Amino acid sequence: MPTKDANAEPSFRTMIQVDMEIASFLSNWAHCDYISSYLARTISHNRPDSVLFSNLFSSALNELLEVTFRTRHSGGALECRLSRLGETDRIELTFACSREEHTFLEAAIARVQGADRQARYLSSLSGDVAPSRDMMLLELTVNYNATLRLEEVDGDTVTIVVDLPLGGLAN
Repeated sequence: MPTKDANAEPSFRTMIQVDMEIASFLSNWAHCDYISSYLARTISHNRPDSVLFSNLFSSALNELLEVTFRTRHSGGALECRLSRLGETDRIELTFACSREEHTFLEAAIARVQGADRQARYLSSLSGDVAPSRDMMLLELTVNYNATLRLEEVDGDTVTIVVDLPLGGLAN
């Protein structure tokens, strides 16, 4: 009888994936909003409060697409995959970026998962500290209880993986 690997990640089921040339995506800032709104409405149909879920999911996805937009790397494709496991939705954004941007994303994701994330977020909101570039990622961990990780696909392509436990929201 095969043994179950206790460290194996649970299986998320892919619901929808959108791929587009990154140059087309970067041609208009509004693509962030269009894509996030469309995908959020598409996957929200079976949540108890589909309007609330769609709004929250759209906001979170829009923030991540804006992070991708800011990399300004004009080669390759943008892949956006949405998956679900129970009450948790996963966003996977795969895109090419420079080594410098990759280093920034690694450091930003490590910072936003630190124990001081709530204090950093509140300081940034109050104006005590100037908002950092990683503010969007910090907001996801504090306001949405998201978990984030960065995976390297190859030398210049990365995947940001974000798990959002939005499905258990009550009205």
